[in-house]
Amino acid sequence: MVVRELAAIQGFATECMESGDLAILDAYTGDLLSDVMGNAPSESVLITIQAHKNTVAVASLAGIRALVICNGRSIPPDMLQSAKEEDIAVFSTGDTQFEASCKVAAALGILYAGSR
Repeated sequence: MVVRELAAIQGFATECMESGDLAILDAYTGDLLSDVMGNAPSESVLITIQAHKNTVAVASLAGIRALVICNGRSIPPDMLQSAKEEDIAVFSTGDTQFEASCKVAAALGILYAGSR
């Protein structure tokens, strides 16, 4: 899938998206940014509740191409500005992280039953 396809997921709102044609190959769900930095795959989407500028910095270091901010958290302007500068798309949703993760997994065509 590509970044802009995340916008079509029910309940996801686009907050910023500079390059919608970048490939998304995987996803990672987490809130502990040191864990994300060490374990999130590149060319992925991060599903989190961490709505602040540091999340963008970690995403940039990890090669993450999009963020989905869950639980209806508001996204501060400085986070959106950093995301634009780093070419990282940001989406928001009222969904829980579990619900958002399931939706992204379905969009990626990933079925988890112990393996891919």
